[in-house]
Amino acid sequence: MTTPTPPGVAAADQAFEIEGPAGPIEAACDGPEGDAPPLPLVAIVCHPLPTEGGTMHNKVVTMAARALRECGATTIRFNFRGVGQSAGTFEEGEGESDDLRAVIAHVRAQYPQSQLWLAGFSFGAYVSCRVAAEAKPGLLLSIAPPVGRSWDFAEIPHPNCPWLVIQGEADEIVDAKAVKAWADALKPPPELVLMPDTSHFFHRKLMDLRGAIKAGVRPYLPTQDAGAATE
Repeated sequence: MTTPTPPGVAAADQAFEIEGPAGPIEAACDGPEGDAPPLPLVAIVCHPLPTEGGTMHNKVVTMAARALRECGATTIRFNFRGVGQSAGTFEEGEGESDDLRAVIAHVRAQYPQSQLWLAGFSFGAYVSCRVAAEAKPGLLLSIAPPVGRSWDFAEIPHPNCPWLVIQGEADEIVDAKAVKAWADALKPPPELVLMPDTSHFFHRKLMDLRGAIKAGVRPYLPTQDAGAATE
């Protein structure tokens, strides 16, 4: 494992490996960027469906990570098992949840004074939702969660943390109405941002997604001295 990127270092797509349950997990660490002060915050961002070409380099994943870094976070992106240089084979969310658990354990060991956030796009939103209740992140960000498809969201426990859901209203893969009905039924419901005229992959809407993420998470950002206070 490599030394974590220190606060204030510009994004460098620093590649490294994490030992996972199926073997090495390919990952990338990027430090805070832009004008925001570096914060004691690490956000893990999960990618979409591996069997449909999803990787940690997906444009929605990289834009979500960029938005979080512009808020002062350090971000970790990684490839689920069987993707890129990550060992293993696709396991319908079960094995991928174990991959995420390994990444969470790495982050908490390497950044003990930082708050952990979880984020995911599409299938990655499902995996991060599955793990959130046990991981107890400071915030959960779900982008186009695949409600009503192959994965059962009804059995996922509420994460009991601030929760932002962003969904395109013109999503051709995930039914936006199903996402709204699911979110409305949760107690308490997450904050749901519906983006009009927006497809599943946020074509021509990536900058709008960036703005929605930054506006949505702003109230929950830790202060600069929050990490020092836990030492």
